[in-house]
Amino acid sequence: MASFQIEGGHTLSGSITPQGAKNEALEVISAVLLTKEEVRISNIPEILDVKNLIGLLEGIGVKITRHAKGDYSFKADDLDEEYLSTKDFVSRCAKLRGSVMLAGPLLARFGKVYFPKPGGDKIGRRRVDTHIIGLQNLGAELEYNKERRAYYLFLPEGRCLKGTYMLLDEASVTGTANILMAASLAEGKTVIYNAACEPYIQQLSKLLTAMGADIEGIGSNLLTINGVASLHGASHKVLPDMIEVGSFIGMAAINQSSITIKDVSYRNLGIIPEAFRRIGVQLEQRGDDIFIPAQESYVIESFLDGSIMTIADAPWPGLTPDLLSVILVVATQCRGSVLIHQKMFESRLFFVDNLIDMGAQIILCDPHRAVVIGHDHNFRLRAGRMLSPDIRAGIAMLLAAMSAKGTSVIGNIDQIDRGYEDIDTRLNTLGAAITRL
Repeated sequence: MASFQIEGGHTLSGSITPQGAKNEALEVISAVLLTKEEVRISNIPEILDVKNLIGLLEGIGVKITRHAKGDYSFKADDLDEEYLSTKDFVSRCAKLRGSVMLAGPLLARFGKVYFPKPGGDKIGRRRVDTHIIGLQNLGAELEYNKERRAYYLFLPEGRCLKGTYMLLDEASVTGTANILMAASLAEGKTVIYNAACEPYIQQLSKLLTAMGADIEGIGSNLLTINGVASLHGASHKVLPDMIEVGSFIGMAAINQSSITIKDVSYRNLGIIPEAFRRIGVQLEQRGDDIFIPAQESYVIESFLDGSIMTIADAPWPGLTPDLLSVILVVATQCRGSVLIHQKMFESRLFFVDNLIDMGAQIILCDPHRAVVIGHDHNFRLRAGRMLSPDIRAGIAMLLAAMSAKGTSVIGNIDQIDRGYEDIDTRLNTLGAAITRL
């Protein structure tokens, strides 16, 4: 098992550019299955999750050309339909969270798909009901295959996907993506209400439109898709990863350092900059860059009535749950108190035990809520030994270790590598001292 050894206490400086967005990349790469023509995608992050999805597409028979770092062409003109029914395909899908996005395109392309419970972060239950019910609404039927431990979605002989109206029970990003991709090739009009409207869904919609899809309401929670007979090739550029941008803001603050984050696509960051301002982090927009100055103290705001600040996740345009772990860690060194409310996943806050062992003042109220009492940088966290349970907790623990006194070790860093490309090398160029063991 690989691990990071982190010597804490180093001041950082310089500039860093975020990678392409992981969550968008998994969606748009899956969309290449909807056409036999070539689709070229740039700014793809070459991280573990994305590489595994690309490898899975190669196994299906997609022709893939790597033109340069992060620049790939995909051509799905001669796929191995029989492979989709094998145990190997189902097994590989079950180990990869991103494989969930293949269901809609494969159902639209072949009229059938195995849908195993996908792998990924250990952060509590992650339902796939929205995906399955949405595809059923389009005409798919469902069986459960005990041998493969996977759902089997299929279109009865002679039937095709047919557009319909649906109200999603939750604004699931990946669920919306799956339904959107399948509906693009369905017969007739599909209306999706309570659709997710994150920038990554907007980006997927723009790619599908460039491929010939007819989509209305992009950027809203009411999508209308007029199905077309076929889609064609297109080119697309992935947005910068907003989660990495937020992670770098937090990294600068917890280390009282001044850095510049380049090319962040500021207009697509939503409430993220404001969320950090609420815990006292100053930042300046400079064109499409963000400059974070070093500060002596970071003072957590109170609400207007004087009550304790609460920072909670919510569907877009609310705060993404993927950044709550980072904000929580930064708050341990701010002045004041804040309640972190993680609504979407019941196991994502359990990593705070590691921070408590490092000297952080945190009260874990229940699986969803933690109160953080900041040290105001008067007491540095102690070094520790930790295991990364998921991508976001992993990066949060890495930031904590970078600010701690002494040398820390974080194991199971494959979880971090799933979401952050060459993170040790990139942070070391800013002055960090991280060794990969």
